[in-house]
Amino acid sequence: MEKFVIQDRNKRRCTSDTPAGSPRKKIKQERDEKIKEEDSEDDEDAAFAEFSKPVPWQKIEAEGLDCDYALLFSKEEADCLFTQLEEEVVYATGEESKVQVYGKVYNIPRKQATYGDAGLTYTYSGVRRIACPWTPTLEYIRDTVTKTTGQTFNFVLVNRYKDGQDHMGEHRDDEKELDPGCPIASVSLGAARDFFFKHRDSRGKQSRRQIEPVKLELAHGSLLLMNPPTNTFWYHSLPVRKKILLPRINLTFRRILLDSKRETKAKPGVS
Repeated sequence: MEKFVIQDRNKRRCTSDTPAGSPRKKIKQERDEKIKEEDSEDDEDAAFAEFSKPVPWQKIEAEGLDCDYALLFSKEEADCLFTQLEEEVVYATGEESKVQVYGKVYNIPRKQATYGDAGLTYTYSGVRRIACPWTPTLEYIRDTVTKTTGQTFNFVLVNRYKDGQDHMGEHRDDEKELDPGCPIASVSLGAARDFFFKHRDSRGKQSRRQIEPVKLELAHGSLLLMNPPTNTFWYHSLPVRKKILLPRINLTFRRILLDSKRETKAKPGVS
């Protein structure tokens, strides 16, 4: 099912002819109509400004899964953005390029970097990441996503896959630092890759239910919006694809809670 986030800023209010009457009444009616028309235009401009980069969305839904998918950038612009990111992004090395899973430390099977607003940190898989200052290209992509979705983001996790051997295992983006009411916006640049969702109740040999996984192909220049409560119920992954020989860069934009809001989130009954 497709839905379109498009506002027509050229709409105008249709008015009927002014009925006959006194000149004073006619002037007042014309002034009222002009005010209404200006108010209508202001409302439409405000609505258009909220989503000033309209794109056609494809809705992806299942039990507890709510996503929106669209091609955000043309091939030419996506090519340019990929090249700029290759020049700007500095990826983690050493201990920062490792993760902890069930007490064991592993090398991350891809390159990673974190950027965002000053002072932000993000902890996952036993590793605490400090946000580097936004690069010009990351700022541009972030602002484009905001203009398209109406959502604001203060942090981005950058994953670079050199080819189809680099991958990402099943996980949920449900860390306590994340704003639970904000979607995660995933922008893909480079080689198209398969992307899987698997419901938490259907994982492993002891799975309680039979729920079909959801498979997508994330194209060059695309945006996947993972809306709540998707990351509560569904794990996602990017499996190995040996035939893929080209690199891919993925940007997942997030909203990190500030310390005060994080404490409020952790205390039930506090509003």
